Amino acid sequence: MAEVNLLARLPKAKRNIQKRASTKDPAVIAISKQYGEMYFDGPRDYGYGGYKYDGRWIPVAEDIIKHFNLKAGDRVLDVGCGKGFLVKDLMKVCPGVEVFGLDISLYALVNCETEVIGRLHLGTAEKLPFPDKSFSCVLSLNTVHNFPRPRAIKVMQEIQRVSGGRAFVQVDSYHTPEQKEVFESWVLTAEFHDYPDGWVKLFQEAGYTGDYYWTIIE
Repeated sequence: MAEVNLLARLPKAKRNIQKRASTKDPAVIAISKQYGEMYFDGPRDYGYGGYKYDGRWIPVAEDIIKHFNLKAGDRVLDVGCGKGFLVKDLMKVCPGVEVFGLDISLYALVNCETEVIGRLHLGTAEKLPFPDKSFSCVLSLNTVHNFPRPRAIKVMQEIQRVSGGRAFVQVDSYHTPEQKEVFESWVLTAEFHDYPDGWVKLFQEAGYTGDYYWTIIE
């Protein structure tokens, strides 16, 4: 395992922490966790506040291709792919690479980018519907923390199984109590979160041997 920041060139999201904290309640959280229209394209209080393609993932796709030395014919899986923006950009950056996605949100999949129609699968990260070591690499960005800890371990085991360890995951975390407080004011869907050491322990328990990094809410 290695800590590596493959999202370094992703533009920082604009967040109004105080506004989110003031509007967040159990009803809002319950709607967000449906991962439907309100989560992706409803008001910012419920999630993304409008999840539109704008090309911001292209630099990330370039860094992923370079990090894993991917080439035409390689197979890549994005676990928690949403509308398939990264799937689209990986194929754009590396013509011929075979990229697929999986997400639990039917709304996201039926509102996906035209270029990825037929490449996105509806399903849960806990039971990836693919054979062992069937991908050249597996990615999962800001998804694993949406499961309670025991189920997150299962997700990591599944990622390890289909990737053989050539994988990258990024999860919610924090380095200080102050960052933890900000995170807890903002988060809507995370079921498990911890300091980096706690996440590394979870990865080790799952037998995960791939790479990882952290999303820090600031």
